[in-house]
Order: sequence, then C-alpha cells, then structure tokens
Amino acid sequence: MPQPCPRIGIPADCKLIGTDPSHTVGEKYVAAVAHSAGGLPLILPPRAPGAEMADLRGVISAEDQLVGLDGLFLTGSASNMSPERYDSDAPQVGAADPQRDDNTLALIHAALAIDLPILAVCRGFQELNVACGGTLHTAVHEVAGLHDHRDDNAAPRDTRYADSHPLQLVPGSLLARLTGQHEIRVNSLHGQGIDRLADALVAEAHAPDGLVEAVAHRSAGFVYGVQWHPEWRYADNLVSQGLFAAFGEAARGYAARRR
Repeated sequence: MPQPCPRIGIPADCKLIGTDPSHTVGEKYVAAVAHSAGGLPLILPPRAPGAEMADLRGVISAEDQLVGLDGLFLTGSASNMSPERYDSDAPQVGAADPQRDDNTLALIHAALAIDLPILAVCRGFQELNVACGGTLHTAVHEVAGLHDHRDDNAAPRDTRYADSHPLQLVPGSLLARLTGQHEIRVNSLHGQGIDRLADALVAEAHAPDGLVEAVAHRSAGFVYGVQWHPEWRYADNLVSQGLFAAFGEAARGYAARRR
C-alpha cells in the first residue's frame, strides 16, 4: 500500500481582499508543494490578533500547529518583515504583516526544536535568518555596493519572474550537488535581504554583488532557504524540481519516523 503524502504546513499571509481581512497563500506555492514536493499542502492561519480575530496565542501554540506535520514551507509575500523583529530602528519599507511575522517566527523556533524539515523562499528566507538571530537590510537597493534586486511591479507577470541574474554556488552546497554546476540563474523580486547572516546558518550561494541568496542550517536535518522564487513554473526548471524534490524526500523521511 502506498504511503500517504507528507503533510506540509504553509503559514498564511494576512491582507485585505476588497474590504475583508483575509488569510491567504498564493496558489503557485500550493501547487509546487503538491506537485513537485509530492506533499499535502495545509494552510496555517496566524494566531496573533487581527482586525476580525481575537488573540489565539494563549489557546493555540506554534507547537499545536505543527502536530501531525512533516514539513514547513515558508513562502514569499508582497509584505516585508517589520524591522523591530530584528532589533532595527529603520523605518518600515513597503507593506507590513505583523500577524505573519508573529506566527512564522514562532513556527520556525518550534520546527527547529523537533528537527522538522523547512524550506523557506523569499520572505520566508528572510524570516529564517531573523528567527535564527540574523538581521536584514530593509532596502537592499539603498545599500552601497549592492544592486537593486526589486522587480518591476508594472511589468507582465512572466517578465517579473524571469531569470534576472547569475548565482554563484558554494562548492559542496546542496544546490551544487543537485545541479552539478557552480553557477545558476535565478529570478529576483525582493527589496529586503540578509545583512548579518545568523550564526546557525551557512551561506550556500551569492548574487554577483555578494548578497547571500541561499542558506542551510548548520545542524538541522533539512532546513534550507533561498531568496528567489523556485515555485514559479517549477515544472520547467531543473533547479526548482531538485530543490522541491529534496524537501519532499526530507518530509517523507520525517513522516516515516513519525509513524
């Protein structure tokens, strides 16, 4: 009898849809988890108080949300992390999502405590670094020596997600092993980026300007983060396929041990 799909939790964003405060996850993330990682996507709502939700943190813990899960997928988002989350007094740049900040940081800590596989992309990549004790540039394009990594919001979607720059892979890194290459090309749709890399993480790839764009956890079984969007047209990208397949394999291994 075939084994059931590993259960992958995906924390939701909080934003207005029309006039309705809503908890959302982009369909491309759900599709990549289901089809490329071979997992069952399960959306995790935030627990902090919102416009129409009372504080649930005393009723539902981050540990409660992870019960029965075999992996955690941290997605990108149109919002940016609040600088106060990494002890910065810099002003907020772009939209904030304090409910997501609160939930994802707690979920990362809880997941690390039980060695739950984690894959983190874009905003999730930044959340992983902050949760592990690192800091962010609130506006990469304003930092001397760094490039402008933002996309053109007015451009067609295909143009926004097109490959933007090369990425140098660290020899022996997961991506180098998956691809057999020392350089790949990736898209770029982010305004924030890693400033100080958390001590618990190791850099696995760099943009041409030196910005860290892939990390692995030094001691966890599978905790990996990338700054770009591998979920975009994952089926047409061998790097994306390899990354999600590795995540799915780690989640299936966790599920087997859990059962």
